[in-house]
Amino acid sequence: MAEEVILLDFWPSLFGMRARIALREKGVEFDMREEDLSNKSLLLLKMNPVHKKIPVLIHNGKPVCESLIIVQYLDETWGPESPLLPSDPHERARANFWADYVDKKVYPALRATWLSTGEALEAAKKEYIKCLKVSEGELGDKAYFGGERFGYVDVSLIPFYSLFYVEKLADFSIVEECPKLVAWAKRCLQRESVAKSLPDQDKLYDFVLELKKKLQSQ
Repeated sequence: MAEEVILLDFWPSLFGMRARIALREKGVEFDMREEDLSNKSLLLLKMNPVHKKIPVLIHNGKPVCESLIIVQYLDETWGPESPLLPSDPHERARANFWADYVDKKVYPALRATWLSTGEALEAAKKEYIKCLKVSEGELGDKAYFGGERFGYVDVSLIPFYSLFYVEKLADFSIVEECPKLVAWAKRCLQRESVAKSLPDQDKLYDFVLELKKKLQSQ
């Protein structure tokens, strides 16, 4: 029986980008279905009744929710020949730690940066740059976070490159602050899986501007 793989997603979603990258890294054919988050589909509500959020991977009718769990599921289901997670237990735990750091520290700091104004913006900028510098410290001089091989932490963080231009909104330069991280991002973008999964930055920038206006008017 042929594998049926559906991804419920929304094009600007940083978390959806993770799932897209992992699917393409694994060479999995999938049907991407764009969700209108202001009018969520019955399929989304059925497949993720708890959080009602994208992305949702549906594999042969069975849902897998939450982006990092989706990446792990794909890694375990589609072959050990090109693993995203390390096989060594300690290295695997370390990769999980840094992916969690992206979700718990980098993402909230980024979100605060493009939603804040005034003194709150200055504080958010400092926190965001600090989080990126911590990530850059973990990267060090390695090609990728896991060494010479593109892997789980790279998949977790590279979608955020789409919003590195947040400096346009907040008046700072990530290129100057974190040159190694920018070089890493450009290295990742040379991979077809990444290049195909990240949206046009100008299109995303316009989307963020509109979202910022909408949220600030509420």
